[in-house]
Amino acid sequence: MRDEVDDLVDAWARERADLDLGPVEVFSRIGRLARHLDLARRTAFNEHGIESWEFDVLAALRRAGGDYELSPGRLIKETLVTSGTMTNRVDRLAARGLVERLPDPNDRRGVLVRLTPEGRSTVDGAFAALLESERELLGDLSARDRKQLADTLRRLMAPFADPS
Repeated sequence: MRDEVDDLVDAWARERADLDLGPVEVFSRIGRLARHLDLARRTAFNEHGIESWEFDVLAALRRAGGDYELSPGRLIKETLVTSGTMTNRVDRLAARGLVERLPDPNDRRGVLVRLTPEGRSTVDGAFAALLESERELLGDLSARDRKQLADTLRRLMAPFADPS
């Protein structure tokens, strides 16, 4: 089975036979899959009235378990954004009633960000819709193929992993 990346690689091979085009075969497909995944994510999240960045923050809080709360610093680590960006995001989510700020009982100057019941319901629905879309993207891959793909991608991501 051929795809558009095969055509792209064939064209490059014709023009630059001196180059190893193996990386293009992998990363062009990953890039195209990323665009399809981004569209699926936006669609799933739009159905639940949130944007991708909102899902990222709400999901980090939901995964925290317990009281579904994290410090802003931990949210920054979980979502890979700057402090200023996180402040803006928490402000916007709080204004929508999806999160609330509480005093940190362990740090008189600190705050915790907690998921509200509405935020929990929203992120749970969006996550279920996302999983349904992602299952469709995986198509007819067997469980074994999915595991092998996940393992291969994990090895590819290893150089970018946070050592902490």
